[in-house]
Amino acid sequence: MRRDEELALIEREMMLLARHQVLATARTNGGPDALERSAYTLLSRIETEGPLTIGQLAEAFGLDTSTVNRQTAAMLRAGLVDRIPDPDGGVARKLRITDEGLRRLHQDRDWSIQGLARVVDGWTSADLAEFAEVLERFNRDIERIQGRPWPRA
Repeated sequence: MRRDEELALIEREMMLLARHQVLATARTNGGPDALERSAYTLLSRIETEGPLTIGQLAEAFGLDTSTVNRQTAAMLRAGLVDRIPDPDGGVARKLRITDEGLRRLHQDRDWSIQGLARVVDGWTSADLAEFAEVLERFNRDIERIQGRPWPRA
């Protein structure tokens, strides 16, 4: 198979993956306190890195600060994050995930993992490890091109 044919197959499969939204469906069907997709992603970043300013979040995701400000304002109203003084002495206040934010993030993550487990039920451990490795490589290459790596443990 030629490279352009392989790339066309990958593009089609990625389009289909986005269409299925198995993990997103698990979250939105999770009940009245299921997180919005943007809140899930922002909370995941704050959980990974610790308290961040709106500017740091905007930079991390390549978004306009006004967009992140709207998203974080909704998270503040919902009690998912709170504002704290910069522990490093900076002027800008940082957003810290609350206990409620952690509870809801972990709840949604558990629903997502359960949905994913149903999809890969017949896969071997070797299949799962290979897929995880290739998917991480793919994401790291996107992050490298964009210049915005996601912090990993």
